[in-house]
Amino acid sequence: MIITKTPFRMSFFGGGTDMEDFFKVHGGSVLSTTFDKYCYVNVRHLPRFFDYSTELSYSKTERVTSVEDIQHPAIRNAMKMLDMHEIRLTYEADLPARSGLGTSSSFAVGMLNAFYALKGKYADKKKLADEAIYLERELCQEAGGWQDQIAASFGGFNRINFNADGYEVLPIIISPERIKQLNQNLMMFFTGFTRFSSDVQKANATGKSDKTAQLKEMLALVDKAERILTDKNTDLDDFGRLLDYTWKLKRQTGSAVSTNSIDELYEKGISAGALGGKLLGAGGGGFLVFYVKPEHQDSVRLALRDLMHIPFEFEDGGTRIIHYTPETYEPIE
Repeated sequence: MIITKTPFRMSFFGGGTDMEDFFKVHGGSVLSTTFDKYCYVNVRHLPRFFDYSTELSYSKTERVTSVEDIQHPAIRNAMKMLDMHEIRLTYEADLPARSGLGTSSSFAVGMLNAFYALKGKYADKKKLADEAIYLERELCQEAGGWQDQIAASFGGFNRINFNADGYEVLPIIISPERIKQLNQNLMMFFTGFTRFSSDVQKANATGKSDKTAQLKEMLALVDKAERILTDKNTDLDDFGRLLDYTWKLKRQTGSAVSTNSIDELYEKGISAGALGGKLLGAGGGGFLVFYVKPEHQDSVRLALRDLMHIPFEFEDGGTRIIHYTPETYEPIE
């Protein structure tokens, strides 16, 4: 039995510049981190005692005799890509799917990692990221960028740069004291709305206005945000103010990015004392993250008391594998 544990990601700056049609022309960059909420993919060989050859359990259960009959597009295409047969796969997660945390890409990375491990093969972080991008963007034809697969695979707090030749992952080096302060000043709330990221991306792409100017400005903010984080002489509160600015830019990139309900929730947080924030992911729902100084956090919790507040800590590693022997189900060291 193989279990993979793959983190979810929180994207702060540069979202949208990781779209291939943009960064191959203009370059791209995102600033993001993974944190201590995960998805778990459990895979094992299915004994040949059943009248089906593959069993899948996620939000629904599938039992099929042919890989071609699998309804879940990512699982179907991944199994075909890696020639997987006769398996039992289960998926669990700490937080809801379609919530702006890169959950589908974390699942894709964790699933590929588990498939390789079940075959007795090792796949490094870049291989997992590259193949997850290929799986979601090419085989499944899902609209979106590249940052989620890379963040889930590599883990940690990174700047990811994109260009015509591909991408590079550069860890953000911050003092322990400063990262602790940042962590203490961030609050995350679940709006209760979920949506498919690819649907939001498609809806935004149909807009008649050109978003290049906004995306270029959002790209320039990545440099400013990184400088705030890494220069101990800068005011860390400027990170929160910059979040507010990038959110206002992002709202201009598509009609599906926000809704009246989300705008109202955001304004409640700002009025209660948050310096800035943004909706995580492509837009339309999911999680709101706010930068709030400690003395105002009770006020923000009160203002958003109808929403679920999710405590979290930053995480510094990518996807992990846990092996169990089929005989004793004891961990293998």
